Amino acid sequence: MLYNLDNYVLLALWLIGIPVGLFAFVHALMQRSDAYTAADKLTKPVWCAITGVGAAIMILPDLLSGGWPAGPASFLWLVGVIAVLIYIVDVRPRITEIQQGPRW
Repeated sequence: MLYNLDNYVLLALWLIGIPVGLFAFVHALMQRSDAYTAADKLTKPVWCAITGVGAAIMILPDLLSGGWPAGPASFLWLVGVIAVLIYIVDVRPRITEIQQGPRW
């Protein structure tokens, strides 16, 4: 069992990373354009492109290979995850806060 532990960890990261990337892309698409500029972040088309490319990088190489998901083991997959996580951790909370207004 320990012989294949690294493969199971990579598979778990791959299975977690894809829905996170898709969530970030859909969330970026659904927000108002003026919220991005009000939050002093990049524009909506830029963030949609960043999260879309990040999600595509996480999905496409593994679908095209047809074999065991090697995504988390590749450098390009890591770049996609970092781009998506920056949106989720930095941009998303600020945009949500601006659109909901101040909390009392």
